[in-house]
Amino acid sequence: MSAVPAARHSLIDAAFLQDPYPTYRALRGAGPIHWSEELFGGAWLLTRHADVEALLRDSRYSARRTGGWVMNGQTAERAELCPFQRLFSRAMLFLDAPEHHRLRQVINAGFRPAALLALRPYIEQCVTDLLDRLAHTAEFDFMQAVAKPLPARVIAKLLGMGANPRSEFIAWSDDLADFIGAAQPTHELTRRAQISLLKMSACFETLLAERRRSEAKDDLIGLLLRAQRDGHIEAGAELLAQCAMLLFAGHETTRNLLGNGLHALLSHPTQWQRLLEDPGLLPQALRELLRYDSPVQYTGRRVAADHVLHGKLLRRGQLVIGLIGAANRDPARYGMPDRLDITRREGSHLSFGHGPHVCIGAALTMMEGEIAFRALLARLPTLQLANPQDAPQWLHNPVYRGLAKLPVRVSSMAGAHQ
Repeated sequence: MSAVPAARHSLIDAAFLQDPYPTYRALRGAGPIHWSEELFGGAWLLTRHADVEALLRDSRYSARRTGGWVMNGQTAERAELCPFQRLFSRAMLFLDAPEHHRLRQVINAGFRPAALLALRPYIEQCVTDLLDRLAHTAEFDFMQAVAKPLPARVIAKLLGMGANPRSEFIAWSDDLADFIGAAQPTHELTRRAQISLLKMSACFETLLAERRRSEAKDDLIGLLLRAQRDGHIEAGAELLAQCAMLLFAGHETTRNLLGNGLHALLSHPTQWQRLLEDPGLLPQALRELLRYDSPVQYTGRRVAADHVLHGKLLRRGQLVIGLIGAANRDPARYGMPDRLDITRREGSHLSFGHGPHVCIGAALTMMEGEIAFRALLARLPTLQLANPQDAPQWLHNPVYRGLAKLPVRVSSMAGAHQ
Protein backbone atom coordinates (compact mmCIF):
# COMPACT_ATOMS: atom_id res chain seq x y z
CA MET A 1 0.00 0.00 0.00
CA SER A 2 1.22 3.51 -0.73
CA ALA A 3 1.26 5.86 2.22
CA VAL A 4 -0.12 9.36 2.32
CA PRO A 5 2.91 11.35 1.08
CA ALA A 6 3.88 13.02 4.36
CA ALA A 7 2.57 13.98 7.78
CA ARG A 8 1.94 17.50 6.57
CA HIS A 9 -0.77 16.06 4.35
CA SER A 10 -2.99 15.16 7.28
CA LEU A 11 -6.73 15.21 6.64
CA ILE A 12 -7.60 16.07 10.22
CA ASP A 13 -5.11 18.64 11.53
CA ALA A 14 -5.93 22.31 12.16
CA ALA A 15 -4.26 23.55 8.98
CA PHE A 16 -6.31 21.15 6.85
CA LEU A 17 -9.58 22.11 8.53
CA GLN A 18 -8.82 25.78 7.93
CA ASP A 19 -7.99 25.23 4.25
CA PRO A 20 -8.09 21.66 2.85
CA TYR A 21 -7.33 22.58 -0.75
CA PRO A 22 -3.50 22.70 -0.63
CA THR A 23 -3.58 19.18 0.86
CA TYR A 24 -5.92 17.98 -1.88
CA ARG A 25 -3.65 19.52 -4.51
CA ALA A 26 -0.61 17.72 -3.06
CA LEU A 27 -2.45 14.40 -2.88
CA ARG A 28 -3.72 14.67 -6.46
CA GLY A 29 -0.22 15.50 -7.64
CA ALA A 30 1.25 12.52 -5.78
CA GLY A 31 -1.15 10.05 -7.36
CA PRO A 32 -4.79 9.07 -7.87
CA ILE A 33 -5.01 6.71 -4.88
CA HIS A 34 -3.42 6.60 -1.43
CA TRP A 35 -3.75 4.53 1.72
CA SER A 36 -4.26 6.52 4.92
CA GLU A 37 -4.30 5.25 8.49
CA GLU A 38 -5.90 8.50 9.72
CA LEU A 39 -9.49 7.75 8.77
CA PHE A 40 -11.48 4.98 10.46
CA GLY A 41 -8.43 2.82 11.12
CA GLY A 42 -7.41 2.74 7.46
CA ALA A 43 -8.95 3.74 4.13
CA TRP A 44 -8.12 4.26 0.50
CA LEU A 45 -8.32 7.89 -0.68
CA LEU A 46 -9.41 8.78 -4.21
CA THR A 47 -8.34 12.26 -5.29
CA ARG A 48 -9.42 12.75 -8.89
CA HIS A 49 -12.78 13.67 -10.38
CA ALA A 50 -13.11 10.68 -12.71
CA ASP A 51 -12.34 8.19 -9.92
CA VAL A 52 -14.65 9.77 -7.34
CA GLU A 53 -17.45 9.94 -9.90
CA ALA A 54 -16.93 6.26 -10.76
CA LEU A 55 -16.83 5.28 -7.07
CA LEU A 56 -20.31 6.72 -6.56
CA ARG A 57 -21.94 4.70 -9.34
CA ASP A 58 -19.89 1.48 -9.41
CA SER A 59 -21.53 -1.64 -7.94
CA ARG A 60 -18.12 -2.89 -6.82
CA TYR A 61 -18.52 -0.47 -3.91
CA SER A 62 -21.22 -0.67 -1.25
CA ALA A 63 -22.89 2.11 0.72
CA ARG A 64 -23.30 -0.31 3.66
CA ARG A 65 -20.54 0.85 5.96
CA THR A 66 -22.03 1.64 9.36
CA GLY A 67 -21.17 -1.50 11.34
CA GLY A 68 -17.44 -0.97 11.74
CA TRP A 69 -18.02 2.78 11.90
CA VAL A 70 -20.37 2.66 14.88
CA MET A 71 -18.57 -0.14 16.72
CA ASN A 72 -15.09 1.12 15.74
CA GLY A 73 -13.33 -1.94 17.08
CA GLN A 74 -15.01 -1.64 20.45
CA THR A 75 -15.95 -4.87 22.19
CA ALA A 76 -17.14 -4.05 25.70
CA GLU A 77 -19.50 -1.37 24.37
CA ARG A 78 -20.98 -3.35 21.46
CA ALA A 79 -24.19 -4.22 23.28
CA GLU A 80 -24.61 -0.61 24.40
CA LEU A 81 -24.24 0.69 20.84
CA CYS A 82 -26.59 -1.81 19.17
CA PRO A 83 -29.61 0.56 19.30
CA PHE A 84 -27.55 3.19 17.46
CA GLN A 85 -26.43 0.74 14.80
CA ARG A 86 -29.97 -0.61 14.39
CA LEU A 87 -31.31 2.85 13.49
CA PHE A 88 -28.27 4.40 11.80
CA SER A 89 -27.78 1.49 9.41
CA ARG A 90 -31.39 1.64 8.17
CA ALA A 91 -31.09 5.17 6.75
CA MET A 92 -31.36 5.24 2.98
CA LEU A 93 -27.88 6.81 2.78
CA PHE A 94 -26.32 3.54 3.92
CA LEU A 95 -28.28 1.02 1.86
CA ASP A 96 -27.71 -0.65 -1.49
CA ALA A 97 -30.27 -1.89 -4.02
CA PRO A 98 -32.93 -3.15 -3.77
CA GLU A 99 -33.65 -1.59 -0.35
CA HIS A 100 -32.19 1.75 -1.38
CA HIS A 101 -34.21 1.85 -4.59
CA ARG A 102 -37.43 0.98 -2.74
CA LEU A 103 -37.00 3.73 -0.16
CA ARG A 104 -35.82 6.29 -2.69
CA GLN A 105 -38.92 5.74 -4.81
CA VAL A 106 -41.08 6.49 -1.77
CA ILE A 107 -39.20 9.63 -0.70
CA ASN A 108 -38.71 10.98 -4.24
CA ALA A 109 -42.40 11.83 -4.38
CA GLY A 110 -41.90 14.47 -1.68
CA PHE A 111 -39.28 16.25 -3.80
CA ARG A 112 -41.17 16.37 -7.09
CA PRO A 113 -41.09 19.73 -8.92
CA ALA A 114 -44.75 20.39 -8.06
CA ALA A 115 -44.10 19.84 -4.34
CA LEU A 116 -41.09 22.16 -4.38
CA LEU A 117 -42.96 24.80 -6.36
CA ALA A 118 -45.70 24.78 -3.73
CA LEU A 119 -43.04 25.31 -1.06
CA ARG A 120 -41.42 28.30 -2.78
CA PRO A 121 -43.70 31.03 -1.32
CA TYR A 122 -43.01 29.71 2.17
CA ILE A 123 -39.23 29.87 1.61
CA GLU A 124 -39.53 33.40 0.23
CA GLN A 125 -41.53 34.47 3.27
CA CYS A 126 -38.98 32.88 5.61
CA VAL A 127 -36.16 34.79 3.95
CA THR A 128 -38.16 38.02 4.11
CA ASP A 129 -38.88 37.52 7.80
CA LEU A 130 -35.25 36.74 8.64
CA LEU A 131 -33.95 39.78 6.74
CA ASP A 132 -36.65 42.02 8.22
CA ARG A 133 -35.24 41.21 11.65
CA LEU A 134 -31.94 42.69 10.50
CA ALA A 135 -33.44 46.04 9.53
CA HIS A 136 -31.20 48.84 10.80
CA THR A 137 -28.57 46.31 11.90
CA ALA A 138 -25.15 47.27 10.60
CA GLU A 139 -23.32 44.09 11.64
CA PHE A 140 -24.52 40.53 12.31
CA ASP A 141 -23.51 36.86 12.21
CA PHE A 142 -24.93 35.51 8.96
CA MET A 143 -24.80 31.91 10.19
CA GLN A 144 -27.02 32.59 13.21
CA ALA A 145 -29.24 35.13 11.48
CA VAL A 146 -29.98 33.33 8.20
CA ALA A 147 -27.92 30.26 7.28
CA LYS A 148 -28.95 28.10 10.24
CA PRO A 149 -32.62 29.00 10.78
CA LEU A 150 -33.69 29.06 7.12
CA PRO A 151 -33.04 25.42 6.10
CA ALA A 152 -34.18 24.18 9.51
CA ARG A 153 -37.54 25.88 9.02
CA VAL A 154 -37.85 24.67 5.45
CA ILE A 155 -37.17 20.99 6.14
CA ALA A 156 -39.47 21.11 9.19
CA LYS A 157 -42.23 22.51 6.99
CA LEU A 158 -41.62 19.93 4.25
CA LEU A 159 -41.68 17.10 6.77
CA GLY A 160 -44.86 18.38 8.39
CA MET A 161 -43.38 19.27 11.78
CA GLY A 162 -44.71 22.81 11.87
CA ALA A 163 -43.11 26.13 11.01
CA ASN A 164 -40.24 25.87 13.50
CA PRO A 165 -38.45 22.68 14.55
CA ARG A 166 -37.67 22.23 18.22
CA SER A 167 -34.22 23.58 19.04
CA GLU A 168 -33.30 20.16 20.41
CA PHE A 169 -33.63 18.66 16.92
CA ILE A 170 -30.88 20.92 15.61
CA ALA A 171 -28.64 20.15 18.60
CA TRP A 172 -29.23 16.43 18.08
CA SER A 173 -28.42 16.79 14.38
CA ASP A 174 -25.19 18.56 15.29
CA ASP A 175 -24.20 15.59 17.46
CA LEU A 176 -24.76 13.29 14.49
CA ALA A 177 -22.68 15.58 12.28
CA ASP A 178 -19.86 15.52 14.82
CA PHE A 179 -19.93 11.72 14.81
CA ILE A 180 -20.07 11.42 11.01
CA GLY A 181 -17.26 13.95 10.66
CA ALA A 182 -14.90 12.28 13.12
CA ALA A 183 -11.94 10.49 11.55
CA GLN A 184 -11.77 8.10 14.50
CA PRO A 185 -14.97 8.43 16.57
CA THR A 186 -14.33 8.07 20.27
CA HIS A 187 -16.68 6.07 22.44
CA GLU A 188 -17.89 9.29 24.05
CA LEU A 189 -18.62 10.89 20.66
CA THR A 190 -20.42 7.74 19.47
CA ARG A 191 -22.39 7.49 22.68
CA ARG A 192 -23.49 11.14 22.41
CA ALA A 193 -24.60 10.60 18.81
CA GLN A 194 -26.55 7.51 19.90
CA ILE A 195 -28.32 9.42 22.67
CA SER A 196 -29.25 12.19 20.24
CA LEU A 197 -30.47 9.84 17.52
CA LEU A 198 -32.58 7.89 20.01
CA LYS A 199 -34.09 11.09 21.41
CA MET A 200 -34.83 12.34 17.91
CA SER A 201 -36.41 9.00 17.01
CA ALA A 202 -38.56 9.03 20.17
CA CYS A 203 -39.91 12.44 19.19
CA PHE A 204 -40.65 11.23 15.68
CA GLU A 205 -42.34 8.15 17.12
CA THR A 206 -44.70 10.40 19.09
CA LEU A 207 -45.31 12.61 16.07
CA LEU A 208 -46.00 9.61 13.83
CA ALA A 209 -48.49 8.21 16.35
CA GLU A 210 -50.31 11.56 16.43
CA ARG A 211 -50.35 11.78 12.65
CA ARG A 212 -51.80 8.26 12.32
CA ARG A 213 -54.80 9.44 14.34
CA SER A 214 -55.33 12.62 12.30
CA GLU A 215 -56.31 13.45 8.75
CA ALA A 216 -53.71 12.56 6.11
CA LYS A 217 -51.58 15.46 4.85
CA ASP A 218 -49.45 15.94 1.76
CA ASP A 219 -46.11 16.37 3.52
CA LEU A 220 -43.15 14.02 3.84
CA ILE A 221 -44.40 12.42 7.04
CA GLY A 222 -47.80 11.86 5.46
CA LEU A 223 -46.05 10.36 2.45
CA LEU A 224 -44.01 8.00 4.64
CA LEU A 225 -47.08 6.92 6.59
CA ARG A 226 -48.99 6.11 3.41
CA ALA A 227 -45.98 4.14 2.14
CA GLN A 228 -45.91 2.19 5.40
CA ARG A 229 -49.63 1.47 5.15
CA ASP A 230 -49.16 0.26 1.56
CA GLY A 231 -46.26 -2.00 2.50
CA HIS A 232 -43.48 0.00 0.82
CA ILE A 233 -41.68 0.91 4.04
CA GLU A 234 -41.43 -0.93 7.35
CA ALA A 235 -42.71 0.54 10.60
CA GLY A 236 -40.23 0.92 13.42
CA ALA A 237 -36.52 1.37 12.75
CA GLU A 238 -36.78 1.78 8.97
CA LEU A 239 -39.47 4.47 9.14
CA LEU A 240 -37.80 6.34 12.01
CA ALA A 241 -34.40 6.23 10.31
CA GLN A 242 -35.76 7.95 7.20
CA CYS A 243 -37.41 10.70 9.28
CA ALA A 244 -34.17 11.36 11.14
CA MET A 245 -32.12 11.28 7.92
CA LEU A 246 -34.40 13.75 6.16
CA LEU A 247 -34.29 16.22 9.05
CA PHE A 248 -30.52 15.93 9.40
CA ALA A 249 -29.62 16.09 5.72
CA GLY A 250 -32.26 18.71 5.00
CA HIS A 251 -30.48 21.47 6.86
CA GLU A 252 -26.83 20.38 7.24
CA THR A 253 -25.82 20.82 3.59
CA THR A 254 -27.98 23.85 2.85
CA ARG A 255 -26.78 25.96 5.75
CA ASN A 256 -23.18 25.35 4.70
CA LEU A 257 -23.93 26.21 1.07
CA LEU A 258 -25.33 29.53 2.30
CA GLY A 259 -22.41 30.22 4.64
CA ASN A 260 -19.58 28.96 2.43
CA GLY A 261 -21.13 30.58 -0.62
CA LEU A 262 -21.53 34.02 0.93
CA HIS A 263 -18.04 33.86 2.41
CA ALA A 264 -16.59 32.98 -1.01
CA LEU A 265 -18.46 35.81 -2.75
CA LEU A 266 -17.57 38.44 -0.17
CA SER A 267 -13.95 37.25 -0.22
CA HIS A 268 -14.01 37.88 -3.98
CA PRO A 269 -15.72 41.30 -4.25
CA THR A 270 -15.52 41.36 -8.05
CA GLN A 271 -17.67 38.20 -8.16
CA TRP A 272 -20.20 39.72 -5.74
CA GLN A 273 -20.29 42.85 -7.89
CA ARG A 274 -20.79 40.76 -11.03
CA LEU A 275 -23.86 39.16 -9.43
CA LEU A 276 -25.20 42.55 -8.39
CA GLU A 277 -24.92 43.69 -11.99
CA ASP A 278 -26.46 40.51 -13.39
CA PRO A 279 -28.58 38.51 -10.90
CA GLY A 280 -29.52 36.24 -13.79
CA LEU A 281 -26.15 34.55 -13.24
CA LEU A 282 -27.32 33.24 -9.87
CA PRO A 283 -28.17 29.62 -10.85
CA GLN A 284 -24.78 29.32 -12.53
CA ALA A 285 -23.09 31.03 -9.59
CA LEU A 286 -24.62 28.58 -7.10
CA ARG A 287 -23.20 25.64 -9.03
CA GLU A 288 -19.79 27.28 -8.96
CA LEU A 289 -20.02 28.03 -5.23
CA LEU A 290 -20.83 24.37 -4.58
CA ARG A 291 -17.85 23.29 -6.66
CA TYR A 292 -15.48 25.84 -5.17
CA ASP A 293 -16.09 25.04 -1.49
CA SER A 294 -18.31 21.99 -1.15
CA PRO A 295 -20.43 21.61 2.01
CA VAL A 296 -19.65 17.87 1.87
CA GLN A 297 -15.94 17.23 1.46
CA TYR A 298 -15.88 13.45 1.21
CA THR A 299 -18.00 10.32 1.25
CA GLY A 300 -17.22 6.64 1.78
CA ARG A 301 -17.96 3.23 0.34
CA ARG A 302 -16.95 -0.33 1.24
CA VAL A 303 -15.22 -2.54 -1.33
CA ALA A 304 -17.75 -5.22 -2.26
CA ALA A 305 -15.36 -7.44 -4.23
CA ASP A 306 -11.56 -7.57 -4.58
CA HIS A 307 -10.28 -5.62 -7.56
CA VAL A 308 -7.28 -3.61 -8.72
CA LEU A 309 -7.45 0.16 -9.15
CA HIS A 310 -4.48 2.19 -10.35
CA GLY A 311 -2.21 -0.74 -9.58
CA LYS A 312 -3.46 -1.18 -5.99
CA LEU A 313 -5.33 -4.23 -4.75
CA LEU A 314 -8.53 -3.14 -3.02
CA ARG A 315 -9.79 -5.94 -0.82
CA ARG A 316 -13.39 -6.73 0.05
CA GLY A 317 -14.48 -4.85 3.19
CA GLN A 318 -11.91 -2.08 2.95
CA LEU A 319 -13.13 1.49 3.10
CA VAL A 320 -12.71 3.83 0.13
CA ILE A 321 -13.04 7.58 0.63
CA GLY A 322 -13.96 9.72 -2.36
CA LEU A 323 -12.51 13.17 -1.72
CA ILE A 324 -15.25 15.32 -3.24
CA GLY A 325 -13.45 18.54 -2.32
CA ALA A 326 -10.37 17.35 -4.23
CA ALA A 327 -12.40 16.09 -7.19
CA ASN A 328 -14.17 19.43 -7.51
CA ARG A 329 -10.81 21.13 -8.03
CA ASP A 330 -9.24 18.57 -10.33
CA PRO A 331 -7.35 20.43 -13.10
CA ALA A 332 -8.04 17.51 -15.43
CA ARG A 333 -11.74 18.43 -15.14
CA TYR A 334 -11.74 22.21 -14.61
CA GLY A 335 -9.60 25.01 -15.98
CA MET A 336 -7.96 27.09 -13.23
CA PRO A 337 -9.86 25.06 -10.60
CA ASP A 338 -8.71 27.12 -7.60
CA ARG A 339 -10.27 30.25 -9.09
CA LEU A 340 -13.83 31.26 -8.20
CA ASP A 341 -15.61 32.08 -11.46
CA ILE A 342 -19.39 32.46 -11.32
CA THR A 343 -19.54 32.40 -15.13
CA ARG A 344 -17.84 28.99 -15.31
CA ARG A 345 -19.43 26.50 -17.74
CA GLU A 346 -17.57 23.22 -17.35
CA GLY A 347 -20.21 20.72 -16.35
CA SER A 348 -21.47 19.60 -12.99
CA HIS A 349 -19.68 19.30 -9.65
CA LEU A 350 -19.81 16.31 -7.30
CA SER A 351 -21.03 18.21 -4.23
CA PHE A 352 -24.43 16.50 -4.41
CA GLY A 353 -22.84 13.13 -5.09
CA HIS A 354 -23.46 11.06 -8.20
CA GLY A 355 -25.17 7.87 -9.27
CA PRO A 356 -27.89 6.06 -7.29
CA HIS A 357 -27.22 8.01 -4.08
CA VAL A 358 -27.17 11.49 -5.63
CA CYS A 359 -28.64 13.94 -3.10
CA ILE A 360 -32.42 13.56 -3.12
CA GLY A 361 -32.87 17.14 -1.91
CA ALA A 362 -30.49 18.79 -4.39
CA ALA A 363 -33.25 20.76 -6.13
CA LEU A 364 -34.58 22.00 -2.78
CA THR A 365 -31.11 23.11 -1.69
CA MET A 366 -30.62 24.98 -4.95
CA MET A 367 -34.02 26.65 -4.61
CA GLU A 368 -33.28 27.77 -1.05
CA GLY A 369 -29.89 29.09 -2.14
CA GLU A 370 -31.32 30.96 -5.10
CA ILE A 371 -34.08 32.60 -3.03
CA ALA A 372 -31.72 33.55 -0.18
CA PHE A 373 -28.95 34.98 -2.37
CA ARG A 374 -31.39 36.84 -4.60
CA ALA A 375 -32.85 38.53 -1.52
CA LEU A 376 -29.38 39.37 -0.17
CA LEU A 377 -28.38 40.94 -3.48
CA ALA A 378 -31.57 42.99 -3.62
CA ARG A 379 -31.74 44.08 0.02
CA LEU A 380 -28.13 44.13 1.18
CA PRO A 381 -26.05 45.04 -1.88
CA THR A 382 -23.31 46.68 0.23
CA LEU A 383 -22.75 43.57 2.35
CA GLN A 384 -19.11 42.95 3.29
CA LEU A 385 -17.09 40.72 5.58
CA ALA A 386 -17.02 42.43 8.97
CA ASN A 387 -13.42 41.42 9.67
CA PRO A 388 -11.79 40.50 6.35
CA GLN A 389 -8.34 40.40 7.95
CA ASP A 390 -9.38 37.67 10.42
CA ALA A 391 -9.16 33.95 9.64
CA PRO A 392 -12.61 32.41 9.06
CA GLN A 393 -14.02 30.37 11.95
CA TRP A 394 -14.48 26.98 10.33
CA LEU A 395 -16.13 24.04 12.09
CA HIS A 396 -13.73 21.29 13.18
CA ASN A 397 -15.32 18.75 10.85
CA PRO A 398 -13.47 17.33 7.82
CA VAL A 399 -16.68 15.99 6.23
CA TYR A 400 -19.15 18.85 6.65
CA ARG A 401 -17.22 21.98 5.76
CA GLY A 402 -18.96 25.00 7.20
CA LEU A 403 -18.49 28.13 9.23
CA ALA A 404 -19.17 28.38 12.94
CA LYS A 405 -19.63 32.12 12.49
CA LEU A 406 -19.70 34.53 9.57
CA PRO A 407 -19.64 38.15 10.81
CA VAL A 408 -20.78 40.52 8.05
CA ARG A 409 -21.65 44.19 7.91
CA VAL A 410 -23.56 46.57 5.70
CA SER A 411 -21.01 49.18 4.66
CA SER A 412 -23.66 51.89 4.44
CA MET A 413 -27.16 51.68 5.85
CA ALA A 414 -28.36 54.13 3.22
CA GLY A 415 -30.27 52.31 0.54
CA ALA A 416 -30.21 48.96 2.34
CA HIS A 417 -33.36 47.04 3.38
CA GLN A 418 -35.43 48.71 0.72
